[in-house]
Amino acid sequence: MSSSERLPILKTFKLFINGAFPRTESGRTMIVNAADGAAIAHLCLASRKDLRNAVAAARTAQSGWQKRSAYNKGQVLYRMAEMLEGKSAEFLGAGCEPIEITEAIDRLVAFAGWADKYPQILGCANPVAGPFHNFTIPEATGVVGVIAPDELPLLGLISLIAPVLCAGNSVVALGSSAQPLPTALFAEVCATSDVPAGVVNLLTGQVYALIAHFASPRDVDAIHAGGCNTEDTRTLDMGAAENLKRVTVRDLVADQWYQRRDCHSPYWIESFVEMKTLWHPLAT
Repeated sequence: MSSSERLPILKTFKLFINGAFPRTESGRTMIVNAADGAAIAHLCLASRKDLRNAVAAARTAQSGWQKRSAYNKGQVLYRMAEMLEGKSAEFLGAGCEPIEITEAIDRLVAFAGWADKYPQILGCANPVAGPFHNFTIPEATGVVGVIAPDELPLLGLISLIAPVLCAGNSVVALGSSAQPLPTALFAEVCATSDVPAGVVNLLTGQVYALIAHFASPRDVDAIHAGGCNTEDTRTLDMGAAENLKRVTVRDLVADQWYQRRDCHSPYWIESFVEMKTLWHPLAT
């Protein structure tokens, strides 16, 4: 057989759950096409069971991640940026623009830097009338579901994940439905970035099939979403009404994802922490 007659083996990108790359339990896949229409890869279509498995893995991993030092969490986020830089050519081949890739790298670096600083911004020492100190400090919320926007699939995904991880939460993320390949490639970044198993879980699939199942589980403590239409936002809000999870939807258009002043802000972390107040007696 000549080389011109040979059929290339297309890569099938798996899901990323609990630090491993399982196939979807449903067996369903989608084809990724190049600009000329040629098939270049297959991706798994995540099911509700895959989502449940990811949430269970995230719950198990979250407490260990939260207990790590702020310095170590910053190191891991910085390592993610390093590995993403090394795979820039692959993300270019997946349709990401160079500026999107560099901004995604810089966003990880920004939140790596905030890991040991945001408590001083969000917390405070409260004035009291008595022989004691009173402090308010932030703690991680728990398991956060992330729904990435269709546009800017890499930058949007990382912009939503980075502040959540910075605060010590674990993540179950559904990548862009329109451009899922960057999500699958980012799973390979996470797998080589010292991220503990289960802290980041990445799914590819259709938002309409899974969004209600992000909203309804009680084991998902908060939602961080971007680019949602009115119906999807309502679905998330209805889930929050039933189980009181915190829902944050970033209503940003394409250019706004590049605004460092806003998107690098420690106040993007604020929605994914709970405030704990401590009392400490003065030494006599």
